[in-house]
Amino acid sequence: MTRVWLYALAVHVLLALVLVVRVLRRRREPVAMVAWIFAIVTLPGVGAFCYWMLASNRLRRKVKRRQRRVAALLGQLQDRGQRCEQALAGGGAGELASDLQAIEQLACRLGDMPAIGGNRVCLLTEANATYAALEQALRDAREHINLEYYVWRDDETGRAFGDLLCEKAAEGVECRLLLDAVGCWQLGRGFIRRLVDAGVRVAFFLPIHPFRLRKRWSVHLRNHRKIAVVDGVTALVGSQNIGDEYRGRKKRLSPWFDTHMRIDGPAALFLQQVFAEDWYLAARERLDQGAYFPAPQSRGESVVQVLPSGPDMGVNALGQVLFAAVSAARESVRMATPYFVPDAALRWALTYACYRGVRVRLVLPTRSDSQLALLAARSFYPELLNAGVEIHEYDAGVLHSKLVTVDERWGMLGSANMDARSFRLNFEITALIYDPGVVGEMVRYIDKYCEQARRVSQREVWQRGMVRQVGEGAARLFAPLL
Repeated sequence: MTRVWLYALAVHVLLALVLVVRVLRRRREPVAMVAWIFAIVTLPGVGAFCYWMLASNRLRRKVKRRQRRVAALLGQLQDRGQRCEQALAGGGAGELASDLQAIEQLACRLGDMPAIGGNRVCLLTEANATYAALEQALRDAREHINLEYYVWRDDETGRAFGDLLCEKAAEGVECRLLLDAVGCWQLGRGFIRRLVDAGVRVAFFLPIHPFRLRKRWSVHLRNHRKIAVVDGVTALVGSQNIGDEYRGRKKRLSPWFDTHMRIDGPAALFLQQVFAEDWYLAARERLDQGAYFPAPQSRGESVVQVLPSGPDMGVNALGQVLFAAVSAARESVRMATPYFVPDAALRWALTYACYRGVRVRLVLPTRSDSQLALLAARSFYPELLNAGVEIHEYDAGVLHSKLVTVDERWGMLGSANMDARSFRLNFEITALIYDPGVVGEMVRYIDKYCEQARRVSQREVWQRGMVRQVGEGAARLFAPLL
């Protein structure tokens, strides 16, 4: 028995040395490197397995090859996007104030998509309203429907939208459904087969095939986007997935609060572009024909910019844009998010804004479907409260909205959380809004959350028991991995 333990220890030490060398060679964020080294050394076998599953660069190399494959497609779509902007000259970034132009230019440089005017925007703050808007858009489809979701449940809600897709496919409308392989792992073959038999084209993003080396797979690099595009002129984007639980029908997660947005106008073409890229990577079907990108027509007065982000971009696009916007704030910053595990840059931006006299309001949920993330978020309370950040914990339901406003003039809404996973690992989609009217609606929505929430005090935080403090500190160790 002693000899067996010695062999096991030798294997652990050798494997740990190999993986630690690999961590050091990759030279990522120092905190993340320390976290992985800690896990590899202190959790024999488990740490190595988690690193192999969650931090391997095998997919990164494959993503680079896939980027080369779609280079021609992206070039065509970018040219078309530039023509759209020219077609609506005077209704885009040129009308923005100088400080907003700086943010727009940064987002355009990182995401390759300019702000564009001529959009009609409708903010959707209630689940049934979101599903009603989606249903109406799908029923109005004449040419094609392109849907992309992280979670789609085989329940009453999921089956209802599945039936609608089958109905539209029978009418001759091209229907495509792109689902994340991990987020939709519970979907049965029968559900998918019924859609496919009806003529709906279904694809899964990065399915997991760890023992089939020729298949592209990843456990942790997930497509977290929620996008619906109809006929290239109408789009919905936000944080709401498809399922009964997102209507608050699960007692443990009820009521559930999400925020979505319907866009009619040229900005829908850029969401179409994002879908086309993702669809090609998953299904190898090109959607660069003109039928999917009709000539842009003005439908309203809102200026919107689409910002895609993900591990295939090589830069933390969303994090940099958010840092720039908060750092430029003059009067107020409001933020609502279900998962708040900020990196150092975002914490510095928020505290720096407070020190400059900017009012910063942060609303987070009291209940969450991720207890680890909730504990990690609370570990940051002391330093934020000390700087003057107002923290409100919403306990009237599960807050899943992802909203940010700055100075009541600029806002962002989308699928991304305020954590390392959304900033660096997930494929996310965000709409940047430069319309004071729409941003004003977002401000009122966040303020309503704050009024209904409990404000966290410094005294409360410091009086927490030893067990809670240790638990929050331990959860913070995993912050770079959440």
